[in-house]
Amino acid sequence: MSISNSLYIGVSGMRAHGDAISVVGDNIANASTIGYKRSRASFSDLLGGEMGSSRLGGGVYLGGTQTMYNQGSIQQTGNPLDMALSGGGMFVVKGNHGGRDGQFYSRDGRMQLDASGYVVNQSGLRLQGYPINAEGVRGTGVGDMQLGGRTSEAIASTVAKLQMNLDSRDVPTPPVAFDPTDPAGTSQYATSFTVKDSLGADHKIEIYMTADGSGGWSWNAFADGGEMGGTAGTPMPVGTGSLTFDTNGVLTAQTGSLAMTFTGASAQTIEMDFGLGGDRPTTQLAAESVRNATDIDGRSAGNLQDLIVNADGSIEGVYDNGDRIKIAQVAIADFASNEGLERQGDGLYMATAASGQALIDAAGTGARGSIVAGALEASNVDLGEELVTLIAYQRAFQANSKTVTTADEMMSDVNNLKR
Repeated sequence: MSISNSLYIGVSGMRAHGDAISVVGDNIANASTIGYKRSRASFSDLLGGEMGSSRLGGGVYLGGTQTMYNQGSIQQTGNPLDMALSGGGMFVVKGNHGGRDGQFYSRDGRMQLDASGYVVNQSGLRLQGYPINAEGVRGTGVGDMQLGGRTSEAIASTVAKLQMNLDSRDVPTPPVAFDPTDPAGTSQYATSFTVKDSLGADHKIEIYMTADGSGGWSWNAFADGGEMGGTAGTPMPVGTGSLTFDTNGVLTAQTGSLAMTFTGASAQTIEMDFGLGGDRPTTQLAAESVRNATDIDGRSAGNLQDLIVNADGSIEGVYDNGDRIKIAQVAIADFASNEGLERQGDGLYMATAASGQALIDAAGTGARGSIVAGALEASNVDLGEELVTLIAYQRAFQANSKTVTTADEMMSDVNNLKR
């Protein structure tokens, strides 16, 4: 091994450790970068010649860097669209980054809605996910998630559940038949409830209860005629039926339903349920007539107010009409080899032949982690460890520079032999 080779060996060590210090510096600089994964320098030796039967080293070079994908700490933020992955996998985003269109992968879960209502990351790339239809069935294709500006559909009422007590002492003698022209004067109890039409509009239903004198009651329901193409303020009949009680005041039979068509809405039928066979049926006891419970289905259209992200990545819309409906599910990518991913900057990666194709599914499936909503994954850089590594590389750099100065002195001595 010549003295000149010693110079080049020292230079290779200085160059390699200088590059390694850059890797550590990059880690330290990104200690506060959300979702950042630290890199580790990998050194490889060089062969420079042979001495007898032994092969001699020719120095060192930085063979590459390895990304360390261990979990970073999860920090709560309170922002409902911030997401952290606890476990494996990456978020999938799509769009143009650095002049390159494509699909990218990231652990950075800082998401927001853009002006068009799409969920996007800090670079404006659209988060990918599965649509969920009105029946709660998840679609099979992955695409952009447009969540903003949604409304929940109005649903017409189909069942009206009433639980009441009808006073057995109110039965007139002799019984008076119900007269639609004088409902208040020919009934023993009256109450009202509200139903929804197919447009989600509210309509008041008046119901009159009339005793028949033999343990049975009839009921007759009316709505405002002005809401059904008739005269405003004039009641229009929409349903009639009967209730039968035994001698203990227990409901034994019920009949009847409501049928109406409100202006501009679809025709609808509403089943009347007075609790027959239930835990709390309507009764006929010697106590004041009173309605104890009402449960009417149907809903108005609702505007989206908030979004809730669940651990499996499903996103529920919270609407101002009280609805909570699942509308999408975040897609998570997994890879055969994370180390094969190509770093793109801004916390983004692209798939390569070395990483294999992205295996995309829901959070919590396979090796994919669960999603922590309202939180972000911090950088996995340990500053203490990086500073210790930095000192080690610095010392190695100094030692290699010493090799260069020593070889220089030796060459100087050789040059001086002729004097």
